[in-house]
Amino acid sequence: MSDIIQLLPDSVANQIAAGEVVQRPASAVKELLENALDAGADKIQLIVKDAGKALIQVIDNGCGMSVTDARMCFERHATSKVRKAEDLFAIRTMGFRGEAMASIAAIAQVEMKTKRHEDEVGTLIEIEGSTVVKQEPIGTPNGTSISVKNLFYNTPARRNFLKSNPTEMRYIIDEFQRVALAKPHIAFSLHHDGNEIYRLPAATIKQRIVHLFGNNYNERLIPVEEETTIINLKGYIGKPEFAKKTRGEQFFFVNDRFIKDNYLNHAINKAYQELLPDDNFPLYVLFIDIDPSKIDVNVHPTKTEIKYLDEKSIYAIIHSAVKRSLGRFNISPTLDFNQETAFSNMITPKAPEDIVPPSIAFNPDFNPFGASKPAAAKETYFKEQYHPKEKAQNWGSLYEITNFQQAEQASIDLGEEEEEETLVASPSKHYMQVHNRYIVSQIKSGVMLIDQQAAHERILYERFLLHLEDRKGASQQSLFPQTVTLSPGDFELAKSLLDDIKSLGFDVREFGKNTLVIEGIPVDLGSTNINETQLFEHLIEGFKNSRQELKLTKRDALARSLARNSAIKAGTALSQQEMNTLIDELFACKSPNFSISGKPAIQTITLAELAQKFEK
Repeated sequence: MSDIIQLLPDSVANQIAAGEVVQRPASAVKELLENALDAGADKIQLIVKDAGKALIQVIDNGCGMSVTDARMCFERHATSKVRKAEDLFAIRTMGFRGEAMASIAAIAQVEMKTKRHEDEVGTLIEIEGSTVVKQEPIGTPNGTSISVKNLFYNTPARRNFLKSNPTEMRYIIDEFQRVALAKPHIAFSLHHDGNEIYRLPAATIKQRIVHLFGNNYNERLIPVEEETTIINLKGYIGKPEFAKKTRGEQFFFVNDRFIKDNYLNHAINKAYQELLPDDNFPLYVLFIDIDPSKIDVNVHPTKTEIKYLDEKSIYAIIHSAVKRSLGRFNISPTLDFNQETAFSNMITPKAPEDIVPPSIAFNPDFNPFGASKPAAAKETYFKEQYHPKEKAQNWGSLYEITNFQQAEQASIDLGEEEEEETLVASPSKHYMQVHNRYIVSQIKSGVMLIDQQAAHERILYERFLLHLEDRKGASQQSLFPQTVTLSPGDFELAKSLLDDIKSLGFDVREFGKNTLVIEGIPVDLGSTNINETQLFEHLIEGFKNSRQELKLTKRDALARSLARNSAIKAGTALSQQEMNTLIDELFACKSPNFSISGKPAIQTITLAELAQKFEK
């Protein structure tokens, strides 16, 4: 039997490596931007066409490469950053594996122009599928320009797995934001299909956050700074009231490298524990500076995971620093023995002669043992407090048994082994609200309780799904159209959803860079106290959350998000007519028993259960 183990050809080996390094256009963007940073550039341009499928071009003014280096950079495991194994534990550069350029060249058509500052001419290299098709001298500016064209052109099966252009562009924006945040002192720009998405000048960390996410973030940030013998920590966290239901705006950087770390993320969430609901996530952009010998960055192909020598101490430092910053800015409760917070904003105290003691009025002739008027006054007080002046009419009807034969019927599933019981939702019925959260009604077998928020969410959810299917969501025009400015990532998402958003009843259109104008909202939402801008922002945020957590279809996630943000909330007082309408519409739903989260919207307590509670 002949030998069966053989060395892979370089072209196949490169494509396998590319599968680890380049999953989508955003992966190539990350590697090219990091190489530009390592080249010492202070100005980097990213140009993208067709969401990176047609072109990814990175232009920098860094050190450039010699003719030999330009050719060598496309070889596997060729790098200028590591010479021996020990260097892996002293890495300060972004790249170091020597696989990025070889992997990209294996699955794309690559053109590179590069020139060192001391050279008179530069070098042009063209590679297709790991094969060099051209290499020649060329006149070019100092630095390097790399164009990656037709990504996955020779692996069409992998290209078919790419998502839509708006989705892939959001991934590219995510990677761009991470690199731009890591190096705020470097100028960046991003263009997509001829449109400028970002132009970021060199700035401070806070200015870079505001430039990336919007001017309204200026008031949302709280500084964090801590210096210890283990790590130095600096950056910003978000005020609790601006927390979101998605984790998108959470950034950890270790030695300026973006990393993902659930353990350290828990340290921050724990600091916010008593300030945020469980399903809300705070903003943070935190930079950890640590001795490279105390970490191992060579544990993941995309270099987004790190091992720490003393992660428990780092956890404690981060948790303590975030907690202290929240307390220092009066966000969470804190004790300051040097100054009482409540007195920090007092005006200048008055002079002693200006202080007027409070006067107390009293009756010197009052006799507590007198029996003439006090008793009568006391009796009158209790009559007014506990007995209305007008006699209540038809109060006895509250205790009448409901006539089920004359009402519209709907069913509630009381369990697999219990029979279905007919319930009534008639406008003539009288319902009662408990703590403005639950609606209570008498039924034949006992008592029915309805969660008003869950019920309304169910009603709106099924209605919005219907609008998305038949494309007939009605809109009511706003008296004063509102503009909403989104982050570039959210703007790309909103553009991809625009047709479905209009189907829900929104009248919305593009209005400049990253801006939409809302001229109408769905009729189903009514018109009282609705902030169109806030509603639209919550719609996008809720959509992202639903897609991440539940892996829903696009339309289902949209309907779910709008229903959650538009439904009446617990604590809202309802009139009898409003309760009647709510219950009528609930029992007309396909699934009235459950909220859109799958939890019960209706509970029943039978007479037998009530008797048992009273030990009868």
